[in-house]
Amino acid sequence: MPWPAALMRFCLFSILSGLAPAGAAEPAAADPRQTWQMLDHIAVDYAGAVQAGRIADAGEYAEMQEFATAVRSQLAALPVTPEQPVLQAEADRLGAAIAAKAEPAQVASLARRLADGLLANYPIGAVPASPPSLARAAPLYAQQCAACHGSTGHGDGTAAAGLDPPPIAFTDADRAAQRTPLALYEVISQGVAGTAMTGFPQLSEADRWALAFYVGGMAYSPEMRRAGETRWRQNAKLRDQIPTLEVLTRTREAELARTVGATQARELLAYVRSRPQAITEASSEAAAPLALARQRLAASLRAYIAGDVAGAQSLALSAYLDGIEPVEPTLATRDAPLLRELETAMAQFRAQIGRREPATAVSAQAEVVTALFDRAEAVLQATHTDPVTAFLGSFIILLREGLEALLIVIGMIAFLRKAERQEVLPYVHAGWIVALLAGAATWAVATYLVDISGANREVTEGVSALFATAVLLSVGIWMHGKSLAGRWQQYLHARMSVTLTRRSAIFLFLLAFVAVYREVFETILFYIAMWSPAAATAIVAGLVAGIVVLVGVAYWLLRISRRLPISRFFSVSSILIAVLAVVLVGKGVAALQEAGWVPQALIAVSRIEWLGVYPSWQSLLAQLLVATVAIVGFIVNTRSAQVLAHAVKPTKLK
Repeated sequence: MPWPAALMRFCLFSILSGLAPAGAAEPAAADPRQTWQMLDHIAVDYAGAVQAGRIADAGEYAEMQEFATAVRSQLAALPVTPEQPVLQAEADRLGAAIAAKAEPAQVASLARRLADGLLANYPIGAVPASPPSLARAAPLYAQQCAACHGSTGHGDGTAAAGLDPPPIAFTDADRAAQRTPLALYEVISQGVAGTAMTGFPQLSEADRWALAFYVGGMAYSPEMRRAGETRWRQNAKLRDQIPTLEVLTRTREAELARTVGATQARELLAYVRSRPQAITEASSEAAAPLALARQRLAASLRAYIAGDVAGAQSLALSAYLDGIEPVEPTLATRDAPLLRELETAMAQFRAQIGRREPATAVSAQAEVVTALFDRAEAVLQATHTDPVTAFLGSFIILLREGLEALLIVIGMIAFLRKAERQEVLPYVHAGWIVALLAGAATWAVATYLVDISGANREVTEGVSALFATAVLLSVGIWMHGKSLAGRWQQYLHARMSVTLTRRSAIFLFLLAFVAVYREVFETILFYIAMWSPAAATAIVAGLVAGIVVLVGVAYWLLRISRRLPISRFFSVSSILIAVLAVVLVGKGVAALQEAGWVPQALIAVSRIEWLGVYPSWQSLLAQLLVATVAIVGFIVNTRSAQVLAHAVKPTKLK
C-alpha cells in the first residue's frame, strides 16, 4: 500500500493501543485481541513487503516494522504471567527478522508461533458457541460488505474505487490460504485501523462468526467443496485433523497442507468452512464428549497460565464431569484400567492446579491427560456398535449399581419379617417403588427437557450416599445391640406405640427411597449416555439379564434370612450394614470431590470402587471415621450386654 496510507494505519493503531508513534514512556494496558490481530497481519502481509531479501513495498515494510514494535510494547503492558518473558523474547526475534528482511516464510512462522503463544497465555475466548449459519451470512454480506468487497468477494464493489487502500479480495487463493476464520472474525469485530474497514460490534457474535466463515470460503469453488465433502465422509484420518469447531476456527490452509497435502487441505477446508456443522455431525456418539473434554482441558490450561486459578479449576472439573462421565460406562466395559488411569490423571491435574504448581508441571500433566484421551477415543471408536460389548456394558452397569440398593432393601424386608412387623412392610415397598417411578421421571427430564450436568449428578450421588451412610451406621449399631444377650426377645415383646410405628415407617420409606433412587439415578444417566440405536437390542438384552440376576439374588437372600436364627440374623445384618456404610461414605466423598464440593488430596493407594476405596486422604479418612464409629458402637453394645448379664445373674441365684 502507499506510504501515507500505511503511516495513517499505524498511527490509528497507535492511538487505539495507547502508544505514541515515536515511542511512549509507558505502554498503556494492552488488548491481547489487538496484539493477536497485528501478528496475523504481519504473517499475511509481510510477503508483500519483502521479497528475496529486498524491500518490495516501502509502505508495507514500514508498517511491518511498526507493527512489530507495537506488538513488543503491548506484550510488556499485558498482565504478568510466567510465560510473558518468553513471549517478549519471541517478539524480539520477530522484530529482528523483519529488520533483517528475512524470508516471508520465516517471518510468518515467527508471527504465527507468537500468536499461538499469545492465545495460550491470554485466551480471548473467541470460539463459536454452535456451528455458524452460512444461510444467515449471505444476506448480511449483501447488506454490510458487498458495496466494498463486491457481491462475489473480488474486491470490486461499487464503493471500492474510492478506497485507499483498496478492499481485500476474498477470492484471492494465496491470501485465503494464510487466513483463519478466527482472524476474519476479529477483523469483522474490531475493524482494521487505517482503512475503510470498520468493526461491526453491533452484530451478534453468531452473525459475526457466520460472516467470517462465509467470506473465508469465497476463495473456494463449488467443485472444491464437493470434492472436500467426499474426502470428509470417506477418510476418518482427515476428519481427525479438525475434530472441533475451536480447531476449525484456528486452522489455516497453508499449515494444514503440511500435514495432508495442498490439494486435500484446500478441498477439506472448502467443505468444512461452507458447512461447519459437519464437524459436530462427524463426532460419534461416544467420541463427542471426549471432544468437549479436550476443549475444556485446553481452556483450563490457558486459564491457569493466565493466572485465573478459579477459572482453571472450574474448567478442569467440567472436562471430567461433562466430557468423561458420559462415556464412563462404555469405557469401563471396554478398558476399565484405562478409565481408572484417566480418572487418576485428571484428578492429578486438578490437584496440581489447586496446589498452584508451576505452569510447566501443569502443562506436562495436561499432555499426559491428552494422550489418555487419544487412547480412550480409539477404544470407543473401535468397538462402538459391538453387540457383545453393548450387552456386557448394560448388564454390568445394572448389576453393579443395583446390588447396593438391593442389599439395603432386602435387609429391611428381612428384618421386618423377623421382627414380626409386617404392618410396616408396605412403607418399604412404597419407598423403592416411588424411587423407580422417580427414576423414570429422571429419564424423561434428562432425555427431553434438560441436560443433567455431571456436577449435578455427582452432588446427588454424594449427598444421598452420605445420608444413607448415616442411617445405615445408626441402624447397624442398633441391630448389633439387639443381637446380644437376648435383647431381640425384649424388642419383639415390647410393642411400639402407634406414634413410634408411624415415625419408623416414614423413616424406613425414606431410607428405601434414597437407597434405590441413588442407584437408579446413576443407572438411568449411564444408559442415556451409552444408548445407541445400532446396539439397542444388545443393551436391552443386558438390562433384562441384569434384572433377572438381581431378582434371583433377592430371592436367595430372602430364603437365607428366613433360615437364620433371629439373633444370628441380627448379628450378620449389623456387620453387613456397617460394611455398606463404610463403602457408601467412601463413594459419597469421592462423588462430592468430583463435583468440586470437597477438596481432594491424592495419595498412592489403589482404587477399589466396589469397596468405596479411592486414592485421596479425605475419602479414606471418612471411611476410617465411619468404621471407627461402628466398631466403638459394637464394643459399647457388647460391654453393655455383659454388664446386664452380670446384673441379672445374681438375682436368679437368690
